[in-house]
Amino acid sequence: MLPELKSWADRAGGEIPLVFDDGTGKQVDFDLRGSVGEVLARAIPARGPGRPKLGVVAREISLLPRHWEWLEEQPNGASAALRRLVDEARRTAPDRQRARRSQDAAGRVMSAIAGNMPGYEEAGRALYAGERERFTELTSHWPEDVRSYLARLTEAAFQSLETSSLKEA
Repeated sequence: MLPELKSWADRAGGEIPLVFDDGTGKQVDFDLRGSVGEVLARAIPARGPGRPKLGVVAREISLLPRHWEWLEEQPNGASAALRRLVDEARRTAPDRQRARRSQDAAGRVMSAIAGNMPGYEEAGRALYAGERERFTELTSHWPEDVRSYLARLTEAAFQSLETSSLKEA
């Protein structure tokens, strides 16, 4: 994808389109100066501390002293205890978690590309309320490319919420 983006930017006279991570909705910036090889070299993240082959990444977290004390008492250490807690949380209501991640991603993209369009705030409320039909209605007059991209991003949210509601009924 990055070579195509570089080629497009070169043809567009250096104009750079907005690029989003579909999973998070966060804007991704690339330095497109130089050759395709140079662009690719800059885009490959440098490996930091941790165990990269296992996907382990070192990051900093802030906890209160009582939390650190509890973690230190857990078998296999603090990292193992945190991994168990995270895994347990992920097993609890995965449909709702998936829906929330999708809503947040779509909300970020929507803010960046449609924040000044009519009905934006109401569409955002419909998105977070899980109201697919209302969201579709409110965005129906937006440009086709914006609507289709948001429809793709919101599909997981609406589907997960519908699945979750069926399980609760």
